[in-house]
Amino acid sequence: MRKSLGTVALTLFLGVLIGAVISQVIGLFLPAESTAEKLFVDYVEYGPKNIELNLVVLKVSFGFQLRFNLMSVIGAFVASQMLRWYR
Repeated sequence: MRKSLGTVALTLFLGVLIGAVISQVIGLFLPAESTAEKLFVDYVEYGPKNIELNLVVLKVSFGFQLRFNLMSVIGAFVASQMLRWYR
């Protein structure tokens, strides 16, 4: 049975989101500036910088960035493995 693109995207997004939440919870218990804290909590940003359009009356900002850390990648992997068994 083929899975729709929406199901795959939603599953991977939820896996990344759960992994990010778990990394923040782990970060509460780790000492600051430790190697484990840097491994689990620090993230890598990917994406273009924000574009600001400054009109005299209105200031508008556009942009997005993706942030990945170890636990979000692990969460996506676990979600993809669970998706294999989902019918």
